[in-house]
Amino acid sequence: MGKLVARSADECRERVLGIEIGGMLPLFLLLPGGRVVGGKGEVGRIGRAHGLRGELSVALTSDRAERLAPGSVLGTDDRELVVQSARPHQQRWLVCFEGVNDRTTAEQLRGATLYADALPSATDELWVHELIGATVQDGDGTVLGVVEAIEANPASDLLVLDGERLVPLTFVVAHGPGTVTVDLPAGMWD
Repeated sequence: MGKLVARSADECRERVLGIEIGGMLPLFLLLPGGRVVGGKGEVGRIGRAHGLRGELSVALTSDRAERLAPGSVLGTDDRELVVQSARPHQQRWLVCFEGVNDRTTAEQLRGATLYADALPSATDELWVHELIGATVQDGDGTVLGVVEAIEANPASDLLVLDGERLVPLTFVVAHGPGTVTVDLPAGMWD
């Protein structure tokens, strides 16, 4: 599938939204920071080196601070990094990665995007990486399209289907691996 972009007005934050589905089922949608690559979502970007001992400034695109817990494994486009320690600093985090022990090594990582596996989800949670590429069908099983992106909208975030059709998330009634079932009002696309 290659690189996928979750288009959203809020695409630079990883946040959880509580949405009522079908009037009773809680559904949680994670809007990741930008790209989903190989099943891993973007969680941050490395800035400049800080000090002489390999510490790096990291801007999280996630609001989940546990992404920087010691021992966490984060990937870049060409390597994996293990978090040794992290501490908040102004609007960013100062992070030490295992094997990055001096400023010269740290400066080589500047500008890298950090990726991580999705956090474990419960059965009533739905994540963007699960939505992108999912087949959308109505209650009768008629295929309406494939989700290409998620778009933020004040009333309800929208599933952007191939063919540019938009489906508000409030119409989602069920989901499973690779499929999303919606209950659309009669005449919505007439």
